[in-house]
Amino acid sequence: MPPVTKNLLIINVLVWLAMVILPSSFDGAMTRSCALHYFSSPDFKPWQLLTYMFMHSTMSISHVLFNMFGVVMFGSILEQVFGSKRYLFFYLTVGIGAALVQEGIYAIWINNLAGELPEGLTLSMVADEGSKLVRQGMNWTDPTLGQLNILINTPTVGASGALYGVLLGFAMLFPNMPLYFFFIPVPIKAKWMVLGYGVIELFFGVTGLQSGVAHFAHLGGMLVALLLILYWRKNGEINRGPLY
Repeated sequence: MPPVTKNLLIINVLVWLAMVILPSSFDGAMTRSCALHYFSSPDFKPWQLLTYMFMHSTMSISHVLFNMFGVVMFGSILEQVFGSKRYLFFYLTVGIGAALVQEGIYAIWINNLAGELPEGLTLSMVADEGSKLVRQGMNWTDPTLGQLNILINTPTVGASGALYGVLLGFAMLFPNMPLYFFFIPVPIKAKWMVLGYGVIELFFGVTGLQSGVAHFAHLGGMLVALLLILYWRKNGEINRGPLY
């Protein structure tokens, strides 16, 4: 396993273990400080655009397990192609880009919902009071206030945005590589599998049928990865055509 991929795996697993094993107060402090919050949340800090991608849900092991499986499987190959320094830049950039895209989509949704606020309430008031409710595991019963509070004060964690960028990068460099998708017994070319993932994420993001998942962060990671690789190819910094 190349060094950057190995260290990404170690950091993510150690952070997850610390949040699971140490007292719940540590978990809460880490979430408030390092998980990604919306810009107007009282808990937002600029470094969260980076730190969120090293944190995962502690409700089960599946979140960190599947993300790290993907990072190791596909990131190892990209790191060998790009080199460790370029790959680290790529991974962190697509992760930060994923966060910024999600924040931008949230800004649109929040702006639309703000027009439905009861008279006398402002977004700032919703953000401040909503943060206190979230810390108590509560939310407003009013649908508009409740939805606004979820968008502003519910944190995002996980390496998924970076992982989707890695998948897109892999598909661009190895478009015809045959891959197996869990229980489907026939191989699927990487380019079609990743395209399918993108369509699914867009569908769920637009329809809202699968709430609690940062679909637009996934799409943001793919978009930033696409732009980076196209730029590097244009400048001749990486292979201009597919490697497989």
